[in-house]
Amino acid sequence: MTGANHGTGQGGAVSREVLELTTLYEVTKALSASADLRVALREAMKILAQRMGMVRGTVTIVNPATSELQIEVAHGLSAEARRRGRYKLGEGITGQVVATGQPMVIPRIGDEPRFLNRTRSRGAGRGRDVSFICVPIQDGGQTIGALSVDRQHGGPHSSFDQDLRLLTIVSGLIAQTVKRIQAANAERDSLLQENIQLKAQLAEKYSIGNIIGRSSRMQEVFEMVRRVAGSQATVLLRGESGTGKSMIARAIHYNSPRRDGPFVTVNCSALPETLIESELFGHEKGAFTGAHAQKVGRFEAAKGGTIFLDEVGDLPHNVQVKLLNVIQEREFQRVGGTRVIKADVRIIAATNKNLEDAMERGQFREDLYYRLNVFPIFVPPLRERKTDILLLAEHFLQRFAKENGKEIKRISSPAIDLLMQYHWPGNVRELQNCMERAVLICDEDVIRAHHLPPSLQTMGSAGGRARGGLSFAEAVARFEQELIIEALKEAKGNQTRAARLLDTSLRILNYKVKKYNIDPRLFKPPANGGGARRRRER
Repeated sequence: MTGANHGTGQGGAVSREVLELTTLYEVTKALSASADLRVALREAMKILAQRMGMVRGTVTIVNPATSELQIEVAHGLSAEARRRGRYKLGEGITGQVVATGQPMVIPRIGDEPRFLNRTRSRGAGRGRDVSFICVPIQDGGQTIGALSVDRQHGGPHSSFDQDLRLLTIVSGLIAQTVKRIQAANAERDSLLQENIQLKAQLAEKYSIGNIIGRSSRMQEVFEMVRRVAGSQATVLLRGESGTGKSMIARAIHYNSPRRDGPFVTVNCSALPETLIESELFGHEKGAFTGAHAQKVGRFEAAKGGTIFLDEVGDLPHNVQVKLLNVIQEREFQRVGGTRVIKADVRIIAATNKNLEDAMERGQFREDLYYRLNVFPIFVPPLRERKTDILLLAEHFLQRFAKENGKEIKRISSPAIDLLMQYHWPGNVRELQNCMERAVLICDEDVIRAHHLPPSLQTMGSAGGRARGGLSFAEAVARFEQELIIEALKEAKGNQTRAARLLDTSLRILNYKVKKYNIDPRLFKPPANGGGARRRRER
């Protein structure tokens, strides 16, 4: 050090102490201010040079892949000099410091043969009166690099002890910074990887081939999705509540060029009329009472992706006007704002209402209807896709059995009959809830008729009485039939074995078989392995 930094006596000692504290404060602030390791280290080296006269401050880090030391940052060195500054463990002064974990001080580098000067930043003459100080950077007892500085030789040798103490503290701060930033980077990389995996899973989940539906009606829907997904066209999904319009909307998004952008859902019927405009388009601070801060709306949040307007038929008239403008002009303003915001979104809308009737009653704007109805897709109700009921039921059975840790293998034939006979006013959503309930109350490996909700077990579902449940005798008879059929299945039509499984006599079983008009031959394996029995066992 030179000047005031090398002052003697009490005044000099105090000035050095104050200078060190100021330097450490500024270095600490610089190291904590950035999430970029090189930026933080460069600023710290700059402070050491300005405050303490320690020039060519260099942080060298061990490369774990090559066990080679390479300069991470260097204040006052050119890029070419930094590239030349590579050492092996034990090589040169820096290599020895890292290898031994002990600091080293070279009073005059021109007199030290071990000083390699690989960076070529010090000429032969200029280096003779330069001192070199190098301290290890350690993390948990492991040396991960070194911090080195040059300073002009001069003053008593005791000043080296002061410099060494200061640099040792700084190296500890650097070690903490390296650890913090590496942990943050690892967490960020993990989150990015998780995000990529989740997007891939969503794309797989909502790929058209993974949506359950083999009926001709659903195949028509899938074909429409394939045709429109790659375009930017506005899509209007029509259909009853619970038919799966939200899943179809996601399938369109995740099979489109916007798949990497956000998918933002807005349930227009669930938002209060006084808040829906703010929710869709955002608002500025002070736009209305209670607007204490700026709010980003759903259209802005969906930038680069897709916005799904569910139950769009419930939008109030004033919001319909603004939505029409967004579709036409592809821009909007926040509530209370004047700045025009571009709407880089694809719009998919859905409704279970008859929009044509709503237009006639003046409840839905005709111009908005035609803007939304560019590519309509009608999602059929479950009662019009009977062949999908069993597929969906088995899918929900596997899903909820896995979620609840249950080993339920199949659905019994009487339960299947009830599922197929029911009219499903709640569509797929009702079937999903029905199967979840059945799994929760089932303590066997088979879903039976009595595990299904009472609404499925009324005579109305079987085409009999429109209202009212089964009588006691009818419920007992149905339960007996189910038990006998399941036992005959397991016994492959052998009545003697079926009677043992039911813990009853063969005579009683034969009586019940005749009473309920059950044919045991249906459960015997056919010689040709025919499909009748397999269909029956579904």
